[in-house]
Amino acid sequence: MVTNLRMAPRRRQRRARSIASGAVYRAVADPTRRAILDGLATEPLTVNEIAGRFPVSRPAISKHLRLLRRARLVRQQRDGRRRVYYLEPAPLRAIDQWLERYRLFWSALLLELKDFVETGGETR
Repeated sequence: MVTNLRMAPRRRQRRARSIASGAVYRAVADPTRRAILDGLATEPLTVNEIAGRFPVSRPAISKHLRLLRRARLVRQQRDGRRRVYYLEPAPLRAIDQWLERYRLFWSALLLELKDFVETGGETR
């Protein structure tokens, strides 16, 4: 019984990381949210500056920002009456790590294609 109590926090941590990475994937699945992240990658922006870049309502942008905050991809800082948003890229590392194996896969295939084209289709 004591062993199970020790393992419970680890399971909770693993589950929390899994839920967090799921939130990140859901957040970047939407093109509007990806565009918001792209804009914040260049500079911090206020809500109004972000909203001005899209043909959707300000409440819609606020919902996108709320989801990005929950996924911990952006942070909000109050500056008087303004809310300024900053990119927090750390959660994107999980996606980058997952994509790395596909980069390796495609790199290998492209090298094979290059060799095939350069040799005129001859096998070595």
